[in-house]
Amino acid sequence: MLYFNNDYSEGCHPKILEALAKTNLEQTPGYGEDAYCRRAAEKIRSLCRREDAAVHFLVGGTQTNMTVIAAALRPHQGVLCAVSGHINGHETGAVEATGHKILQLPSADGKITAEQVASAVGAHRADPSFEHGVQPKMVYISHPTELGTLYSLEELEELSETCRGLGLYLFLDGARLGYALAAQAGEMTMADIAGLCDVFYIGGTKVGALFGEAVVIGNPALREDFRYLIKQRGGMLAKGRLLGIQFDTLMTDGLYLSIAAQGVAMAERLRRTLKTLGVPLLVPGITNQVFAVLPDTVLDALAETFVFSEWERVDEAHRAVRFCTSWATREEDVEALCQALEKLCRT
Repeated sequence: MLYFNNDYSEGCHPKILEALAKTNLEQTPGYGEDAYCRRAAEKIRSLCRREDAAVHFLVGGTQTNMTVIAAALRPHQGVLCAVSGHINGHETGAVEATGHKILQLPSADGKITAEQVASAVGAHRADPSFEHGVQPKMVYISHPTELGTLYSLEELEELSETCRGLGLYLFLDGARLGYALAAQAGEMTMADIAGLCDVFYIGGTKVGALFGEAVVIGNPALREDFRYLIKQRGGMLAKGRLLGIQFDTLMTDGLYLSIAAQGVAMAERLRRTLKTLGVPLLVPGITNQVFAVLPDTVLDALAETFVFSEWERVDEAHRAVRFCTSWATREEDVEALCQALEKLCRT
């Protein structure tokens, strides 16, 4: 079987494995207090052009999301999020388990707008019984979104301006950030994101690392006691140097973006084939996620050789599925998928 159902099926980039093996018997302080974590954090601050930013390394995306949100919100406050947002649909109520409600906003493409945020906050503040409802205090977005769509720099600027004007925190989930930045080369940078968001994270798990995410906190109000919350929420690794070594490697000589570009290129090869075959996409995209609408007969036959993610039923005879490439996707595997699609769609 060839797997196109996610971007974390493989282990890690060979350079990371080499670095881990080389340093395996070193003794270092634990819990992220080692020299590797410090060096990785320095490289991240440099890329973000934020020497004042706090950088923390956590073990996974769910721990990261619930820790950041718990750090930002008081008990009566909630987080605005697209209905399709990862924290709303794929984290088993982790955020609600911390005592904070997710305030859903409708979205057809995975994104939310500054106008939606302003409207939701305005409605809450204009309600005579406002203190009986959850107070919106944070906006959560992911980049790319769950549907693989991207915010433009202008859209992110508008969200940032609106949040700051309303006194809300803006939090960007960057679990697949490398693929977004590679696809938007020349339009948006890590420094742009660091300047516009109060807090965001750089995904490692889905972009070349064995595991781990790097949280970048620009807003001083969110930095206090953050390590207490990392520990409390299960995100702190005793052997923290394993995270530092991985991110130090990813942030050296442009490796993070170069390997992400490979994943984007493989997805683009698939998109070209789908376009040639006249296969519609559920949503347009330019990252490593491709959402195709195909007949059940084609998908059933395809599933004999390829693994992909079921997304939604479109009609009685068609389903939307997700094909996901990664930093490690081989060109020959994509070619095999494209050839199978050509054969099945033309018979």
